[in-house]
Amino acid sequence: MTTSLPGPISAHATPANAMARKGFGPRVRRLHARIGAAHRQAEGMAFSRALLDGQVSPLQLAALIRALAPAYAHLERRGPLLAASLGATDLPWDDLARSPALRHDEARLAAAGVPPTPSSQAALAWLTDLERLADQAPHRWLAHLYVRYGGDLSGGQQLAEQAQRILSAHGLPNLEFWAFARPISELKQALHDAYEQLALSPEEEEELLDESEAAFVATQRLLAELADLAPDPA
Repeated sequence: MTTSLPGPISAHATPANAMARKGFGPRVRRLHARIGAAHRQAEGMAFSRALLDGQVSPLQLAALIRALAPAYAHLERRGPLLAASLGATDLPWDDLARSPALRHDEARLAAAGVPPTPSSQAALAWLTDLERLADQAPHRWLAHLYVRYGGDLSGGQQLAEQAQRILSAHGLPNLEFWAFARPISELKQALHDAYEQLALSPEEEEELLDESEAAFVATQRLLAELADLAPDPA
């Protein structure tokens, strides 16, 4: 089954998206400039390419959902107070939250017969880093928040199309993880506005940008782990 998408999904790759970035505030524009190369690198990894080509297995998709759930639970438990403490008071948490969808997807895939997957060491390491940053460097922690939700609202929407085709071909239920109740454009704007609200020193600003690249390293480790997961038995 191969249903290739027309070109890369990176939100930093096309002239249309370059034009859209001209409307970004200064912090978000700097953040996108910093993560562009890391985004393209993650997109070029084996699991990403296979998903874009409709070639990953339902088992690998289930492993992705199971791996992400603990970190999103952490992000949504700590996020409102941490963001507000640095000035970002207007994030629409109820609309952004992915934990309910992840729990729903995990339960439905298990009920449909997708077998258990090994615990994700990459996801555990990421969660450990998030917990440390939440306590010691909240401005760095917020970089992970932006990278995750920004990705879900951007390239994640195209990944969702491929994931749904794969699951449908196997008679399995669709995922809710990438489905948002509010319009994507509204949620992106709210996310951008919240990051422009942050009250950061010049040093904290630079550290947030540095950490945004580290957030992609965490993603790359998870993608490498998923690529190594054995496919479903024939």
